[in-house]
Amino acid sequence: MSDTGKGLLKDLFTLALLIVVVVIPIRVFVISPFVVDGESMYPTFENLDYLIVDELVYDFSAPARGDVIVFRYPGDPSVFYIKRIIGLPGETVSITHGIVTITTVTGKKLTLAEPYVVNEDVTYSKSVTLTAGEYFVMGDNRPNSSDSRVWGPLPRYDIVGRVDFRLLPLSRMGFFPGAATYTSSSSASTSAAAALPS
Repeated sequence: MSDTGKGLLKDLFTLALLIVVVVIPIRVFVISPFVVDGESMYPTFENLDYLIVDELVYDFSAPARGDVIVFRYPGDPSVFYIKRIIGLPGETVSITHGIVTITTVTGKKLTLAEPYVVNEDVTYSKSVTLTAGEYFVMGDNRPNSSDSRVWGPLPRYDIVGRVDFRLLPLSRMGFFPGAATYTSSSSASTSAAAALPS
């Protein structure tokens, strides 16, 4: 066999080894692709947006309010949904005519300003107290979202990971698409929270 043939075989072996040792474990255990199906997160995400989900992030930190996550639907674990975390374990989530108020485990009240919500369902009211390991999730397109308002709290073990990157469409490519943080400002009886989209 010629030196060129041996070099080619060596390169192919190296590439195959790299795929087995690096690429496959990253794809299986660290990140996974997700294609948005539907309009429940519009306008933050649109149908057929191609996203990358970080599956390891919640091994090192707890899911946070405002995180956009992919999870297994509790009613059918073979179906995957994308929603935003609104309520955390131990909190009470109250929705009154589209206004979301959180009572934290310390008793502090937060009224969420949600600029990412374009279509609000102002006829809807509900109050849910979450237990340990439960999260309250909602789509940004509230009237067109099947979420915790419909099927109840999301168990922690159903969360696959956080959406950390939008790959497609190229015009909207970027890290942490849809990320939101909430800061509180004090008032006499409650603290208001404002969402700052990233």
